[in-house]
Amino acid sequence: MAEIKDPENTIIMELKDGRVVIELLPDVAPKHSERMKALARAGAYDGVIFHRVIEGFMAQTGDVEHGNSTKDYNPRRAGTGGSDLPDLPAEFSRLPHQRGSLGAARSQNPNSANSQFFINFKDNSFLNGQYTVYGQVIEGMEHVDKITRGEPPANPDKMIWVKVAADV
Repeated sequence: MAEIKDPENTIIMELKDGRVVIELLPDVAPKHSERMKALARAGAYDGVIFHRVIEGFMAQTGDVEHGNSTKDYNPRRAGTGGSDLPDLPAEFSRLPHQRGSLGAARSQNPNSANSQFFINFKDNSFLNGQYTVYGQVIEGMEHVDKITRGEPPANPDKMIWVKVAADV
């Protein structure tokens, strides 16, 4: 198991193939890191599907409004919602969108990130400086690689549960 240096700023995500450990970057993107922890602690990410998974690019999830497979999943609307919390301002940095990095999904408005995020399958430098990077997978990337592809996938995978490591 990866060494968890800061349990308060580490996310543990259970997927069908195994556990993914994500180190958040509160020094780089404090608002995005806090939002992910708040939604994880509220159980908002539990059961939420990966609604946009593009081979050789990334896996996107986190639509807590339309993407929960146990509540109100609607494949036509998944990816269009957020949480009840206000949108976040961009926290762009020089950190690259590299394999395993966590990026904030948003609309055309740079200050529209809310609950959705994506995990990069590979280095996607064309995203650098345009989307907030606020975490890095430190264990379990092989499980992310197995997420079912599609926009949306016919039988989407989901985050079984998401927790802050300090709470586990």
